[in-house]
Amino acid sequence: MKQMPTHRIIAPLLLATMLLNVGPAMSAEEKGGGFMRGLSTLAGSLGSQSIAPADSADSAEDVGTVAAGLKEALQLGAERAVAKTSASGGFLDNPDIHIPLPGKLDLMTRALRAVGMSSQVDALEVGMNRAAEQASAEAKPVLVDAAKQMTLPDAMEILRGSDTAATDYFRASTSDTLRERFKPIVQDKMSQVGVYQQYNQLLQAYTALPLAQKPSLDLEDYVVEQGLNGVFTMLGKEEQLIRANPVARTTDLLQKVFGR
Repeated sequence: MKQMPTHRIIAPLLLATMLLNVGPAMSAEEKGGGFMRGLSTLAGSLGSQSIAPADSADSAEDVGTVAAGLKEALQLGAERAVAKTSASGGFLDNPDIHIPLPGKLDLMTRALRAVGMSSQVDALEVGMNRAAEQASAEAKPVLVDAAKQMTLPDAMEILRGSDTAATDYFRASTSDTLRERFKPIVQDKMSQVGVYQQYNQLLQAYTALPLAQKPSLDLEDYVVEQGLNGVFTMLGKEEQLIRANPVARTTDLLQKVFGR
């Protein structure tokens, strides 16, 4: 079986990690999510070719480099995505992951707005988003650990998978752990920012209205699930964007690597 030249495997992976450390010449958008740029190039380079079995030291080293490079790139990409969601306004000011009030509260919120309590309703929504921002910071070590434990078959499947293959891998391997770690943080932050007090006050005001019935809702579980969805949404958007973008040779070193 014909073995693919080493530099054609390694170069895109070098780019994946280097793009994350390029200086101020690149904007945040250009650098953002760099964990998959080189990977999409690698997937294209592989095409219909196969990596030779590790029947020699060189081929074994090449395959090991692919796996190690992918793991490092995924770790850095996960860190970048979590940095966005956990920042102040990461949920609240981002329309893609902003957490709205639960649909089960629609009747209640409409009724309360109608009697002049719009500011209190809005404050509840703000508090939920602030809690999700604080909790999402917990995703970083979990995602990084998942990337470290990724196997070679996992790496190859991601390389040859859909435009959200890496995100799908993280969702499948980390959702349960993240849910467990998010919940106590959400509980604590919802208490700190006054969500429980706001919610109870709204419930009291609503149930005092004629014919009003108390809605059945676990607010903590709702915020936890919305927080998880927000993290994975950001990962997916980064991955799709980077897979679709052409590779930019922004430094002399990258020009040299890809000019071989």
